Amino acid sequence: MILAHIREKRFGGRVVLAGLNVEVSPGEVVAVMGPSGSGKSTLLRILAGLDRDFVGEAVQPSVLGMVFQEPCLLPWMSVAANIALVAPRLGPEAIEAGLAAVGLAGKGELLPRQMSLGMARRAAVARALAVEPQALLLDEPYVSLDAESVRLTRRAVEDYRARRHPAVVMVSHDAADLDGIASRVISIP
Repeated sequence: MILAHIREKRFGGRVVLAGLNVEVSPGEVVAVMGPSGSGKSTLLRILAGLDRDFVGEAVQPSVLGMVFQEPCLLPWMSVAANIALVAPRLGPEAIEAGLAAVGLAGKGELLPRQMSLGMARRAAVARALAVEPQALLLDEPYVSLDAESVRLTRRAVEDYRARRHPAVVMVSHDAADLDGIASRVISIP
């Protein structure tokens, strides 16, 4: 379960989030929507435990997978090594299967700089799923992907959800990303 009671989050003198209660049960998908700069990514960082500078409380499960807006791959390591770093129990075959699921079969030895942004975004999704998270936080995971890449990546996430039933919080500007998967929507003005 993901749980957060945010009484107030400020950046300088500006209140970004206030009076927000978020509870996401295992198997539930909650969509977060709002305009740019409204605090959606900040909410995800609070839910992940990465931002503790707020008034309130947040509780995370012990195993969490997160896809940031930027892929955040370590540039000096291959994609496969980036995945192995967070999921050391996985062997090369399992890592390759995870990459293949998002359309990156045979690309594990590439460095992030050798990949397009779309490829790196898909690698970041594969990395988040590799830890077998109890909760999955997705910050616009399909942005800038072509239709086939969106289909493959979305199917990888959906297959994982069907097997493991994680609590999922997904930020998107595109309602089509959330079509048929979100059980409820949190709107941030």
